Amino acid sequence: MKIDKELLNKTAHLARLEFDENSAEQMMKDMTEIIDWVEKLNEVDTDGVEPLTTMSQEINALREDEPKPHLSHERALENAPKKDADYFRVPKVLN
Repeated sequence: MKIDKELLNKTAHLARLEFDENSAEQMMKDMTEIIDWVEKLNEVDTDGVEPLTTMSQEINALREDEPKPHLSHERALENAPKKDADYFRVPKVLN
């Protein structure tokens, strides 16, 4: 597949990319090479190959959820650099 100027401009608009004329020529060349490489993958016979769902053979070791004692309100505020009676005090982030 050959990437032409029209397709490049449409893709650039959708991706909100901007580049000059010199970069556009290089971009068309690079995109054409990428598309050619992907089309080459279509030639590979994948019949009988199971889909890959993870990149490793490890299996998650899950555990049952068990309720445990939680941190008390007073203990949580104990080492806070700034606090009032009930809450952590943090710098204002919104105007």
